[in-house]
Amino acid sequence: MKKLKGLLKASHFGPTLLVTGISFSFAQHYWWEGPAYVIAFGVFTGQLVVGWSNDLVDLEDDLRHQRNNKPLVAGSINQETLHHWLRFMVPFSFFVNILGPLGIKGGLVYMMGVACGVAYNFYFKFSLLSPLPYAIAFAALPSCIAISREISPPRWMLLGGALFGMAAHFINVIKDMKEDHVSGIRGLPQRIGTRGSAITAGLLVTCGGLVVFHFR
Repeated sequence: MKKLKGLLKASHFGPTLLVTGISFSFAQHYWWEGPAYVIAFGVFTGQLVVGWSNDLVDLEDDLRHQRNNKPLVAGSINQETLHHWLRFMVPFSFFVNILGPLGIKGGLVYMMGVACGVAYNFYFKFSLLSPLPYAIAFAALPSCIAISREISPPRWMLLGGALFGMAAHFINVIKDMKEDHVSGIRGLPQRIGTRGSAITAGLLVTCGGLVVFHFR
């Protein structure tokens, strides 16, 4: 039970559950309740990959800043356990998504979003282009469900998803801004600072809302 709790916490369970819930809502709209559960499960497995890889990449930094709320730092799970589950979950998530209701096209679009999340953990987090993976991944999440029904994703979905995704990035970084500066993490939010990130997030959310309202 302790290991299970550690694995769920290492997945960043709150955001993972939120993304899964959003996917379920879109899946209910485009499909119906049965396939929606399968799609949401597939999305959940992909978010586990993103969250677990993030905790592995961040371990050294988490230890430096004594983030005892992280399961790897607290010792509720170890790196070997997380590596083991990642080796299983990556192919499992891939096949669950492309063989499920999303189909090959929709499944590949969603897995592209997962790949963006992993790429952020390993590279883009330290880059001026740090918002880019969020923009792609958040646009891909609802779009993959539309594509699974042979529907071209509407403009509001692509633009709105990208804008809300970038806003989520700026908001998410604010809480660790000081520690990131100490660690030399230089994504775009860290470069413009806490105040700049808060303003940027607000503008992105506003623009996202206007895009959805205008194009729907």
